[in-house]
Amino acid sequence: MPIKIPSTLPAFDVLTREGVMVMDEDQAARQDIRPLKIGLLNLMPKKIQTENQFARLIGATPLQIELSLIRMSEHQTKNTAAEHMESFYRPFSDVAASGEKFDGLIITGAPIEHLPFEEVTYWEELRQVFDWTQSHVQSTFGVCWGGMAMIYHLHGVKKHILDAKAFGCFRHRNMLPASPYLRGFSDDCVIPVSRWTEMKQAEIDAAPALVTLLASDEVGPALVEDPTHRALYIFNHFEYDSDTLKQEYDRDVASGTPINVPLNYYPNDDPARTPLNRWRSHAHLLYGNWINQIYQSTPFDMDAIGT
Repeated sequence: MPIKIPSTLPAFDVLTREGVMVMDEDQAARQDIRPLKIGLLNLMPKKIQTENQFARLIGATPLQIELSLIRMSEHQTKNTAAEHMESFYRPFSDVAASGEKFDGLIITGAPIEHLPFEEVTYWEELRQVFDWTQSHVQSTFGVCWGGMAMIYHLHGVKKHILDAKAFGCFRHRNMLPASPYLRGFSDDCVIPVSRWTEMKQAEIDAAPALVTLLASDEVGPALVEDPTHRALYIFNHFEYDSDTLKQEYDRDVASGTPINVPLNYYPNDDPARTPLNRWRSHAHLLYGNWINQIYQSTPFDMDAIGT
């Protein structure tokens, strides 16, 4: 089954060219099934790039997905056209006021990890989002900074500033092969990492009910399940395109920002060569498994979500 998105959203043409099944609202209305409603709370500055990345992964499953784009109510973005935001995004305040419920919600990262959470301009509203998920979302997926923020709000697990940026592609161990979220995973896998902060395994272990599913000896815990709050937290970037780390590296080099060549990304660590994507298959596995778990657990009557 395809992902249901507006035909005018840029991701529609991008995914169609890639062979991902997409459908517009007219086609979806002719199918007598209930699609899974997935929200994307997009905190990244490059909104369209992030939309493409997540729509590609959740649109590759056999289920029909209806994707809703959500933004923080008062925070304005400078990197995406106002017309795009007005056409495709709803502020969280409107979503909350409507009483609408979702089968799944993805909360993205944000390039503000150097700030204490309490100093983020939209922190109070984001805390409301985290609390709202407990009664209005069947399963929440916090990604990178979004995952760090949610695990901090719900469990008090802190992020810690690194001496140097964790940047590149790192091998991670499969800590719990029996987990339904890791169905089909190898014993280890490569994940792109791009962050100035880390979560400490000992602090995650000290929090009740948290289960680490993927972890690296070099860059620490990566994927954590929170069954009590029906949530997953991933601190790295399975969703990245093949050239996303290259874009970040080139940006920093051009601006004169000190940055190391991303490790294990370019062949022979040579930025003059084309990077290889070694995480795509596991990215599809993880998000496909997440969608499958939602499908298996979510009520057919959406009013029953969170009750």
